[in-house]
Amino acid sequence: MAERAVVLLSGGLDSTTCLALALRDGRTVHPISFAYGQLHEAELGAATHVARHYGIPPERHRVVDLGRAISGSALTGQGAVPLDRDAAAIGGDIPVTYVPARNLVFLAFAMSYAEAVGAGEVHIGVNALDYSGYPDCRPEFIRAFAEAARLGTRVGVEGRPIEVRTPLVDLGKAAIVRLGAEVGVPFALTHSCYLGQRPACGRCDACRLRIEGFRAAGLRDPLPYAVEVAW
Repeated sequence: MAERAVVLLSGGLDSTTCLALALRDGRTVHPISFAYGQLHEAELGAATHVARHYGIPPERHRVVDLGRAISGSALTGQGAVPLDRDAAAIGGDIPVTYVPARNLVFLAFAMSYAEAVGAGEVHIGVNALDYSGYPDCRPEFIRAFAEAARLGTRVGVEGRPIEVRTPLVDLGKAAIVRLGAEVGVPFALTHSCYLGQRPACGRCDACRLRIEGFRAAGLRDPLPYAVEVAW
């Protein structure tokens, strides 16, 4: 029987690549997505389309509605989403798009889901670009969470801890794009824009990192953008 894995699926480039890798490795995937009061629903729509693309039954794709339990971020309406920042600014201090303890909350739900369905792994698509700015994407946080989960779950204390896997943690955006292309990620179904626009704005941090990632990988992003992009 294939190993079961819960995969955090936002519908973005990274999480979709993470899901594709789990499927490539023979996992039976149980995606989990979250409505947490974000400014738009585009990412949840993308997550649904991605799960359908891979033939994952709807009953295995859990969507958790947190209402407005999480706040304090430009992504939940507190402040403006930064636009037109260069790479140095994006990789500097913790940005206003940081959602307080979001991955801590998401991983807790994912761990509960994994224990409930008998999954031995939780996969999350944190990566090198993320953890430069977001503390809940850093390897030391992931290791600490995994240890807390080992101590706080039945399977953990019985000697069968659920592994937290971060297959993209050491990769930049270009490497993720190349890897995604290798495993057939449906880039056109994914969503990255912080403003939730379609066409994507091309100006927020997420769009700019995505565009530069495709450029550096020597590929053209199939997503449409509201600004002209020189590929």
